[in-house]
Amino acid sequence: MTLLLLGGAGETWPLARALAAQGRDCILSLARDDARASDAGLPVRVGGFGGAAGFRDFVAARGITGVLDVTHPFAARITGRTVRLCHELGVPYCRVERPPWTAEPGDLWTLLDREEDAADHITPGATVFLATGRDALARFEGLRSCRVICRVLAPTDETFPFANGEFLPGRAPFTVAQERALFRRLGVDWLIVRNAGGEGPRAKLIAAREEGIRVAMLSRPERPGGYYVQNIEAALDWVASL
Repeated sequence: MTLLLLGGAGETWPLARALAAQGRDCILSLARDDARASDAGLPVRVGGFGGAAGFRDFVAARGITGVLDVTHPFAARITGRTVRLCHELGVPYCRVERPPWTAEPGDLWTLLDREEDAADHITPGATVFLATGRDALARFEGLRSCRVICRVLAPTDETFPFANGEFLPGRAPFTVAQERALFRRLGVDWLIVRNAGGEGPRAKLIAAREEGIRVAMLSRPERPGGYYVQNIEAALDWVASL
């Protein structure tokens, strides 16, 4: 059996190490370089496959007999394509997708289906902390009248697309205390976040609750079918069943 592990979400790394410890024949595929890959214990490829045809060619050339999808919960396009192609090729497929967050007492959440909807709820002049990364910045065009702070993994010379915006370098994990101190220093009124789930990223939500900060929570895209599990242990059980 040769397993293809499509990585990206936080579960990628412990799962990769567990598969390596079991001696599984597995290839870890990442959309972009990640420093953590050197400790994964698996051979790594970086970049896209070149569309559906490229994915088919890769599966055939490497003799892939199972695909374990651990991409981000919001990587709907990649997941949808992978589910469809695995079905067409007759290759077993499993997605690891942790449960989404749910609001708790004291949370001030506004649920959004699209990034563009944020402007319908956030008043002009507000200070907005954007925890969705830079890829979706263009979809927040309606927040030009706000001060928008977008957290990114590393310093960048890229020009922010809004006159009142800025990039803020920072690499997780962050503690609740760190997030509270940051939100206070910046005077954050709104936090915008994707409902990715997970314990580590929850710190910013707890900090927002404790500071009385409103949260615009982007709902997950609809899952495009395919077998899925919610944790690493279940994923390893699936691998063992192949």
